[in-house]
Amino acid sequence: MMQRVRGLFVVSIVLVAGAFIGSAISQWRPLPEADPNPTQLRDPVESSGRPERRIRVEVLNAGGEAGMARLATEELRARGFDVVYFGNADRFDQDSTVVIDRVGGLESARAVADVLGGEVVISEPDSNLYLDVTVRLGASWFRDRAESEPEEAPGRWWDVRRMFR
Repeated sequence: MMQRVRGLFVVSIVLVAGAFIGSAISQWRPLPEADPNPTQLRDPVESSGRPERRIRVEVLNAGGEAGMARLATEELRARGFDVVYFGNADRFDQDSTVVIDRVGGLESARAVADVLGGEVVISEPDSNLYLDVTVRLGASWFRDRAESEPEEAPGRWWDVRRMFR
């Protein structure tokens, strides 16, 4: 009995130490440097294509193809955008993708449109929404992706995300 308790204690210590070490390793990122000119307006997207500040985006499937909003969300998150909601639009009859600015600054909407290939960028500020940009994906967005992307290669065995698609 005592040997079993001692074994459980050792396993618990190893798990706690592993969690602590994993947490410490995951936080090894350089801190952002202070902005010497905070009043100067800058482009919200760096030269690397990642947004300089978090641009909050809502992605809506308005084209009717299953999984469009999820695919666009993955693409935007991979490029550093903060997708706060994705789902279906109220209607599925839209063919072209529309990117809507919600804060009155078209820079953020254009940055999202550059990533997704949005054809139309418009400004409709709405202070009731807690986001910067709304994307209404049209059916042509999905068709363009399906034509340009080759058959997906099998993923790595440790990529858990592919199991939940």
